[in-house]
Amino acid sequence: MLFHFSEDSSISYQICGLDGGQFKHLFGKDPSVLAEYGVERMTVDSRPGFPCRVSLQDVQIGEDVLLLNYEHQPALSPYRSSHAIFVQEGASQASIRKNEVPEMLRIRLLSVRGFDAAGMMMDADIVDGHQIEAMIDRMFSTKSVSYLHVHNARRGCFVARVERA
Repeated sequence: MLFHFSEDSSISYQICGLDGGQFKHLFGKDPSVLAEYGVERMTVDSRPGFPCRVSLQDVQIGEDVLLLNYEHQPALSPYRSSHAIFVQEGASQASIRKNEVPEMLRIRLLSVRGFDAAGMMMDADIVDGHQIEAMIDRMFSTKSVSYLHVHNARRGCFVARVERA
């Protein structure tokens, strides 16, 4: 389920999932091969609980996901960062329209971090997923903020990137 941002905002944005192609070389591999990459395959046993960063959906119970470390902030700055993420094997790319928020973000406590073009953090705050639009609007009202990173506030995992549309 997707939620449309209220029409009274002046700032348009796009929430972006990761490109699944970068994980293709891991799909279907034996656990011993995955271990060489520091990756673990897990079977989803609760929903929500295993949010795929490619489809931007919580994966269904019984499906497989890969748990891996991903460099979500590759900028050559003090804020360069990586963290654990889930990717569903064979996931379809998220198709999120401009100014829409996937349910996966709505149901979580989120940490939102605003970065400038050089990858320096300009702002950060925590928000209930039901109020994320106001946070996006507030952070993008600062002209020096080029993009946002959304993380799960409790575990710190990267969830999605938000770009100005």
